[in-house]
Amino acid sequence: MPAPHPPEFRRRAVELARRGDAPIAVLAKQLSISDSCLRNWIAQADADEKGGENRLTSVEKRELAQLRRDKKRLEMENEILKRAAAYFARENILPN
Repeated sequence: MPAPHPPEFRRRAVELARRGDAPIAVLAKQLSISDSCLRNWIAQADADEKGGENRLTSVEKRELAQLRRDKKRLEMENEILKRAAAYFARENILPN
């Protein structure tokens, strides 16, 4: 599912918020987003740029999602192999 706002829009919103010309709530309203959304973007940008103790970077999030997909696929493959081995064992097809 693609992000509802393009990355460039997010980057620009974070830049504007960091400049501090207007409060985050006012800026968020001008951009037609919630202030909590803008605060999350700022926190994620901070984590991406400086590394965060409490928040994963965007790269780490993508890697974690890929690892979870791989794990799920491997678990399914393992289950298929277990069922196949049980089937062949019941049918005495496997050599002794």
